Amino acid sequence: MALSSKSAQKKRQAVAQDVHRSALHLLRHLRNVDRDLGISAPRLSTLSVLVFVGPKTMGDLAAIEQVSQPTMSSQIKDMEAGGLVRVTASPTDKRSKRVEATAKGKKLLHDGRNKRVAQLAKMMDGLTAAELQALSAAAKIIDGMLGERAVGQVIT
Repeated sequence: MALSSKSAQKKRQAVAQDVHRSALHLLRHLRNVDRDLGISAPRLSTLSVLVFVGPKTMGDLAAIEQVSQPTMSSQIKDMEAGGLVRVTASPTDKRSKRVEATAKGKKLLHDGRNKRVAQLAKMMDGLTAAELQALSAAAKIIDGMLGERAVGQVIT
């Protein structure tokens, strides 16, 4: 039986609140794994863009990460000093800086991702096959809701 427009809206709102709450709690729990990496969440997010999407200009990174260019420049300066990224002149615009992940940055990011995935898999211990299938289906539904954003902006 189809929900009336008002009923459907109330149901969507309730489910949205549940998903939002669960996503926040899950991310907070998994963020604890990142503490051992020695890099802040914003820097890790920037590094993930560079590793999974590819080299970007400072301006592109600032836009993707939704921060100001001075904030991004500061992050990149610290990451460059730590050997996680390399900054060069843009091949298309010499006034612009191109940023790419180094081998050290890629390793750090992949190590962190592997630890988070392992922690999440451990949290799934004891789930039934049906529950695992439901989580897999939910992940696919969320990816579909995000469309190209799920592919273009990889979350570590």
